[in-house]
Amino acid sequence: MNSTKAVLRNEVQHLAEEAFHSKLISGYGDGPNSDEYQIVFQGKPRHFPLEDARYFLCNLLFESGVKEG
Repeated sequence: MNSTKAVLRNEVQHLAEEAFHSKLISGYGDGPNSDEYQIVFQGKPRHFPLEDARYFLCNLLFESGVKEG
């Protein structure tokens, strides 16, 4: 895994943790492929490419009013 993908995966992990603790998602973790991430949203596991997972989580957190940091 290159460093750019590692940084992106870490960012997605952080956003997922924030969304999980805010009760916006009910689960998260690595997807079946190294370039995917699984997010459980509304009771359904969904697999996203890393960029799409980042976008989804950012929008979810923004729409809910959760502020990071």
